[in-house]
Amino acid sequence: MNARTWCAGPVGWTVFLSASLAWAQGVAPESPARADSATPATRVTLEDAVAEAFARNPTYAKALLEVRRADAVVRETKAAWMPTVYSYDSATHLDGNRVESGNVVLAQNELSANVTVTVPLVMTRQWLTTEESRMGADAIRATRGDVRRMVAYATGQAYLAVYAQKLVIDVDEIARETARSHAAYAHQRYAGGVGNSIDEVRAAQEAATDDALVQQASALLTSDQEALGILVGADGPLDTADEPTLAEPPSLHEALGLAALRPDVVALDLRSRAARKTVDDDWSDYAPYVAGVAQPFYQNPATPTLPLSGYSLALLLTVPLYDGGLRDGQHQERSALRDEASVAYDAGLRQARSDVRAAFEAMRRADDALRSARDAARLAQQALDLANIAYRGGATTNIEVIDAERQARDAATDAELAADTARQARLTMLTATDRFPERTRNPT
Repeated sequence: MNARTWCAGPVGWTVFLSASLAWAQGVAPESPARADSATPATRVTLEDAVAEAFARNPTYAKALLEVRRADAVVRETKAAWMPTVYSYDSATHLDGNRVESGNVVLAQNELSANVTVTVPLVMTRQWLTTEESRMGADAIRATRGDVRRMVAYATGQAYLAVYAQKLVIDVDEIARETARSHAAYAHQRYAGGVGNSIDEVRAAQEAATDDALVQQASALLTSDQEALGILVGADGPLDTADEPTLAEPPSLHEALGLAALRPDVVALDLRSRAARKTVDDDWSDYAPYVAGVAQPFYQNPATPTLPLSGYSLALLLTVPLYDGGLRDGQHQERSALRDEASVAYDAGLRQARSDVRAAFEAMRRADDALRSARDAARLAQQALDLANIAYRGGATTNIEVIDAERQARDAATDAELAADTARQARLTMLTATDRFPERTRNPT
């Protein structure tokens, strides 16, 4: 007897029915994977998840370090026009005095020390370089704000994905319980001599299918929880603590106005202004430098040219006359960078406004789709109830019931996915206008 014949025989049906009914009644075969329970996920609210992401997300941490580096560059450029003080000291020992015509011209032991104080008085180019570096630091701060916005967006997306997946599991579990109830009723009918074996098998198969969907959805939930934990910077998976609540998004007209204030657009605008300033300040490359130098000294023993102690004062004027074309090349480079920054700002502003329009339309369509999906789920549930009534009354077979169960399950799942799409669209709209999270929108 081959395998196909065995499966079609009475013994084969008995074995298949026993396994299927075990699934239908929630008695699944023991799996080795169940021996090791998964790490429990820590529950967290959306607000706390975003706050923790700001504190521990490595991408945002790098953005904060870039701000520190930019401030350090400003400090470095400022040092070029600040006073400097240097000390030069020496001690010399010879094998003996150097004597000429009976006079000591170089002592055996000599000690000398002097302090040079340089005070820049007119340093036009350096002053303007510091101002330009400050504008660059402001642009980097705005970039930090954009990184903050995107970290919050990614965290919000992951949080909503976890929340939606839990709802999908709820739908699959309800569908599984409904299928198990139908399988138990079909088994009862068959045992009482009213139904037939094919109805019982079909019902048990549907219950097993729904149980498989529950397990698959649970596995996806674990992946989503792990992804949320990575974004937040946690050492393990994170779970949602409550239903996420998002702020009311602005109107389309208001959102288009807010697009120009988004951190990434502001950063591009600041870079464009800084690039224009470097070109406007080209004249300073031709400006002279004036510095004062004071040098007190100590010389022991004194020499004919140097007394024991004293000081000298000097006023230094530096006039750049010819540099081999360096300044002309710098002007051309700065002009190209200015034009590039201007093009980038225009493109960034257009992109921000496009993001707003696309997000607004997606949000509107998602809300409409959610209403339709919920209507479809409600009608599919009504169809399932009617199919069960007809089957129990003997007016139809369980094919219609199983088909109605699948449609109700799929419609309920689609409704939850549509709800997630609507939430994600609202989050995208808020992010496109820098309104998420609202409480920490403008950090200091």
